[in-house]
Amino acid sequence: MTGADAAPLRIDVITIFPAYFSVLEVSLLGKARERGLVDVRVHDLRNWTEDVHRTVDDSPYGGGPGMLMRPEPWGKAIDEVAGGAPQEAEGRALDDVAGASSPPRLVIPTPSGRLFTQQDAVAWAQDERLVFAPARYEGIDARVAADASRRMPVEEVSIGDYVLAGGEAAVVVMIEAIARLLPGFMGNAESPVTESFTPDAGGAALLEAPAYTRPASWRGLDVPEVLLSGDHAAVARWREEAARRRTAQYRPDLLD
Repeated sequence: MTGADAAPLRIDVITIFPAYFSVLEVSLLGKARERGLVDVRVHDLRNWTEDVHRTVDDSPYGGGPGMLMRPEPWGKAIDEVAGGAPQEAEGRALDDVAGASSPPRLVIPTPSGRLFTQQDAVAWAQDERLVFAPARYEGIDARVAADASRRMPVEEVSIGDYVLAGGEAAVVVMIEAIARLLPGFMGNAESPVTESFTPDAGGAALLEAPAYTRPASWRGLDVPEVLLSGDHAAVARWREEAARRRTAQYRPDLLD
């Protein structure tokens, strides 16, 4: 949904650390929230616990290190935030669930998921609703994703080949990658189409070419002459060639 009259992209985050997401109130993302381009709502998972200690974790079946997040609070939280509890969704199509034209997309950050890409950010920026479920400890009971997938699209994704203490940082990364693609978010509408991972005319998702600003000479290092020439065609050719050189050096996998 796009356009001046479109409803804002709604993003719900369920977490045991709501304060972590105060960072979403600053910079361009904070301004986008103030202008109604994106509606971010953060929910405390412990509100869906029932014991006095507000327990969200337990030891894993089969043994192993660490603790695992229990399915009960997650199931209740997702049912209420995303809509379409199992008994409500039984026998119904996905697009009838959650009281919207389509169900929200549930995103679970995990190092065992597939890699989150710019193409995901572009696609998800077209959604009406996203629900993020960042885990702590050793992750979330696998039945939570399996249950949710019966009534909404579920994405288990990783932002890189490393392990974090929790999924909150990954959620912040993905929200910013997605929100900046919304119409009106960027001051220059051309910015999102002239950067790294944006496919060129040949379909290759190249890294962005090196960029320079004033002064033309700094500490014995000069800006490439072509960028000072005023020849826009020559500049475009240089940038494409420089982008391919940089991609070949740092991310040759993108050229395969």
